[in-house]
Amino acid sequence: MALWGIRSTFAAFFTSVIMKKSIISALALLLGAGSAMAEGYQINSLSAKQIGMGHTGIALKLGGESMYFNPAGMAFMDETLDISGSFTGIMPTAYATDKATGTEYTTDNGVATPINVNAAFSIYPNLKGGVSFYTPYGSSINWTDNWPGAVLSQNVSLKVFTIQPTLSWAITPKLSVGVGAMVSWGTVDLNKGLVSASSADKAIAGMQALGLLPAGTPGFGSTTPASVNLNGKTKVVVGVNVGAMYNFNDKWTVGASFRSKMGMKVKAGNAKVDYTGGALAESLLGGTLGGLHNANFKAEMPCPWVVGLGVSYKPVPRLTLAFDARLTGWSAYKQLDIEFLSEQLRDMDQHIEKKYKNSMCYSLGAQYAVTDRFDARLGLMVDTSPVNDNYYNPETPGMTKIEPTLGLSFRPIPSLSIDFGFMYVAGLGVDNVSCTYEDAMYKGVVGQLMGAGLPLETAAATAAGFGLTPTGKFTADYKLHAFIPSIGVSYKF
Repeated sequence: MALWGIRSTFAAFFTSVIMKKSIISALALLLGAGSAMAEGYQINSLSAKQIGMGHTGIALKLGGESMYFNPAGMAFMDETLDISGSFTGIMPTAYATDKATGTEYTTDNGVATPINVNAAFSIYPNLKGGVSFYTPYGSSINWTDNWPGAVLSQNVSLKVFTIQPTLSWAITPKLSVGVGAMVSWGTVDLNKGLVSASSADKAIAGMQALGLLPAGTPGFGSTTPASVNLNGKTKVVVGVNVGAMYNFNDKWTVGASFRSKMGMKVKAGNAKVDYTGGALAESLLGGTLGGLHNANFKAEMPCPWVVGLGVSYKPVPRLTLAFDARLTGWSAYKQLDIEFLSEQLRDMDQHIEKKYKNSMCYSLGAQYAVTDRFDARLGLMVDTSPVNDNYYNPETPGMTKIEPTLGLSFRPIPSLSIDFGFMYVAGLGVDNVSCTYEDAMYKGVVGQLMGAGLPLETAAATAAGFGLTPTGKFTADYKLHAFIPSIGVSYKF
């Protein structure tokens, strides 16, 4: 009777299965803390040189690197061949202070490593071609397995990769246009608790009181009884990256760019159950959760469109100033849908409200040629949050960020440049935000008591007597910061 009782109460665990940040907060993909770089899961650290200038580039002539920032800028490349690459390390730390206990929890993140590699070449004096490989979206955050918000998110890793062949044409010496095809794919790996340890312990205590479990049956304490891993690869999708650039004179240049929305779809991801509560959790839950283990699912989340406007100004030959403003269409991320492919598991499908809003990112940068071989850079980026506070989830603890930057380049020979960039991300923090979720333990207890013949009102009152409620809420204060060093190299002739 005891074993029947405890297994049946866990029957609704599946209703709380959520995927993130993101994607992915996200497929991410974001940043959640994205990658702790850009709101949502968009990455703004794809050039060591431009990180030093606040990641500006829409109105700058960057050779091969313009393929990402504004394809039209590549048309003004003077060289026959321009090869460049950047490697960046994102080292984020996020903090959550549980409002119920006052305890602060810290993420245990690894180092995220977005990259950007470019090869551009001259076809005709006014026509350039090239190909770029970069990681435009991603999210990596690890809250650990047994923190109080584990039922919302334990850890997330999301990566989107893009290969972009590009053409850029200088229609006149002043006006250019460019277009690139973004061929993209991604991976997602997410872990989350299937039920909170506190709800499981309340149910166990209540069942002991009713004689459904023997006295002395241990609870789980702070250990999440069982978790699910969701991982998969997306199908390849194609978008466009287009831009235009106009030179008013030798000092002033303006540019505009647009990157289209792409819908990243996981067609046959895999779910795996991990009994993080040990042998007790496996013995009590194994029969119920067996159907979820190795089940396949499909999911979709957007990589949103981005519209950018930029201006650059050279007050003196050695000094370049740049300002970019980018609007990202995060309103496309209204809901995260996860559907299991097995008909027997369709009641576990998830439709998770996100309701992101469009957000702005502002970048300001300066570059000064100290000598013919040495450039110094400073910048600042302000990245506003798209996250709806009414649907706040620690998988992507979104907040507005202030991001000062600096950088330098050294050319040991005229054709070779070695670039260094550094960005510090300072989240402004959000306080007293909550995420509400269905308490699967409550639903399971009520359902099984009704199945045993109790009317709904009595079953609900019994579950409430256990201390269970239909929904749970995790409320916390969040803050984050990140260190972003980057190194790059370019060769042109």
